[in-house]
Amino acid sequence: MKNRPSKFFRGFKFAFRGVIHCINNERNMRFHTAVMLYVLAFSPFFTLTKTQYAVLILTISSVISAEMLNTAAEELADLSAADYNPLARAAKDIAAGAVLVCAFFSVVVGAVILWQPDAFARIFRFFLDKPWMLAVTLAATALIAVYVAKGPLWIGRAFARWAGKVRKR
Repeated sequence: MKNRPSKFFRGFKFAFRGVIHCINNERNMRFHTAVMLYVLAFSPFFTLTKTQYAVLILTISSVISAEMLNTAAEELADLSAADYNPLARAAKDIAAGAVLVCAFFSVVVGAVILWQPDAFARIFRFFLDKPWMLAVTLAATALIAVYVAKGPLWIGRAFARWAGKVRKR
């Protein structure tokens, strides 16, 4: 008897493949993940309750989920309509609009929760006290800009080797 992962764990593998596909192929998804990274990296400077953290995480997950559903809608529309089709275009536009709505309101939620001038002062003091961290942050920002613009060149190949070991559904 082969030692195969259970269907439950194989499902996780397929789901991760979808996340990686989205990251590799959608610049907006990479932008959303970069913003998520910054929000979470700078969140310790803010005075946040557990509820505020939960709202931030739910907001982030709604934007990323909407982007993934948008990608799925685009892929299905492209698959079903080889030539221009106004219904396919409408489906793609509606899905993109859903992402826009989620992204807009995530900015509103972020502004409401994170508008703490004292926290901005703490961030400023942190970088004044540790200028080397400013250099690290700027270098990381340059790498993230490449990640957003060009995509993670290594993720697709690494995941393809890992996922290739799973039998097709």
